[in-house]
Amino acid sequence: MPDISHEELLARIGRAYYLESQSKVEIADEHGISRFQVARFLDEARAAGIVHIEIRMPGAPVTIDTEALAATLGLRRVVVVKTVDDEFQQRDLQAHAVAEELMREARTGMSVGISWSRTLDLAARHVLELPRCNIVQLAGALPVPGGGNPLDLIQRLGRVGGGKTWPMWAPLVVDSAATASGLRRQPEIADAMRKADSLDLAVVAIGAWAPNLSTVWDRVDNAVRQDGIDQGAVAECSGRLIAADGTAVAAELDARVLSVTLEQLQRTPKVIAVAQGAVRAEAVRACLGAGIIHTLVVDESLAHALQAAGDNDVVSA
Repeated sequence: MPDISHEELLARIGRAYYLESQSKVEIADEHGISRFQVARFLDEARAAGIVHIEIRMPGAPVTIDTEALAATLGLRRVVVVKTVDDEFQQRDLQAHAVAEELMREARTGMSVGISWSRTLDLAARHVLELPRCNIVQLAGALPVPGGGNPLDLIQRLGRVGGGKTWPMWAPLVVDSAATASGLRRQPEIADAMRKADSLDLAVVAIGAWAPNLSTVWDRVDNAVRQDGIDQGAVAECSGRLIAADGTAVAAELDARVLSVTLEQLQRTPKVIAVAQGAVRAEAVRACLGAGIIHTLVVDESLAHALQAAGDNDVVSA
């Protein structure tokens, strides 16, 4: 790297941390300094006015009674963040909450599985510390515009915690069941999928089986989309489709996906799930019916939709 002024170094470090969501460890490695120096330089950049942070409160505080909502939904814990207009800011708010839950729940020696979504990719960048635990990739790669590399996500968490990692060296969706079957026999992929049998903690994202509400929907053809609809799919989690009553959907997609199964998630003692937007309320309720959520991280609009649906159930009963 050519010589740069100290002020320019502060600006580059500030941009990497605050705008590009790089971790302090990643920035330290890039510049050949320690993460403690990175922290000091960030403080210095703010004090010098090189980095200016403006916080705009997005309206009234969250008004959801999270304990009551958790009880209504049959969950251990519900975390609600504000709903904001900016899509990236919304995703980042939820990513911070997911990172906090992961750091809160992880224990030394655990096997921790994490799937991939743009929110979970951001969440991994906000995880500052983990006890020494094993990190398992729960779904194959599904690169999307504006998203990171799923393998980077696993490796990043592995560096933070210092434990072993089990990456899944495969795409999430392949062109045929035969191709998927062959890949599942590859030793590295088979090892990662077997580790999902004995998870202590998992982190997943919930999508709805509809346009622009699932990254998988956006990456498959119309025939696959319609087949899922015809089989009753309303939700998607790590490429697995789920019907409104919580049952697994035996669509064509299922045989072509390389990811954790619903049965494996159902056997996992703690699963943190994240979802965004009132339009995913039915999808979240399907996943609740499937028994794969223990802690739910949502935005306020989705929390209100879930609360309203729960109130309607009470009235109907």
